[in-house]
Amino acid sequence: MPPTFTTVLAEHLTRISGRPVREAEHEEPIAPGGIYVAPGGRHMRVARSTMGPVIALGDDPPINFCRPSIDPLLASAAQVWGAGSLALILIGMGSDGASGAAEIAAAGGSVIAQDEETSVVWGMPRAVALAGLCSAVLPLWQIPAEVNRLFGGGRA
Repeated sequence: MPPTFTTVLAEHLTRISGRPVREAEHEEPIAPGGIYVAPGGRHMRVARSTMGPVIALGDDPPINFCRPSIDPLLASAAQVWGAGSLALILIGMGSDGASGAAEIAAAGGSVIAQDEETSVVWGMPRAVALAGLCSAVLPLWQIPAEVNRLFGGGRA
């Protein structure tokens, strides 16, 4: 994803969600309820610091032909939050996310994939679902309620 796309994506998500969404910055502390988009052309991970979890951006080579790839983010979330991690795998081509979702599941976290019927492209969710990593495979409209259920009824 090019940088101009992710900037516009963050702005669009802010408008449709009514919640602030922003491109992540390197070493930025992760705020409770914060919504971050990986900047175009950069991998995003979670890292531990003396301030608590922070965002770590990198220019590593593409993974699964992607940069950003979701696998490094999910793998790092599993390391930092373990069983408190949740991966939502929504529409997308290829199998990006399957490796990271496996790490979330191995750490005791939850993985939810969007179902085929509500996906325009059922590549990424399909790879995770067929690998047996999902605690649920749901239509897009049911995912927010499941997130609320998993996190005790807080706002999704």
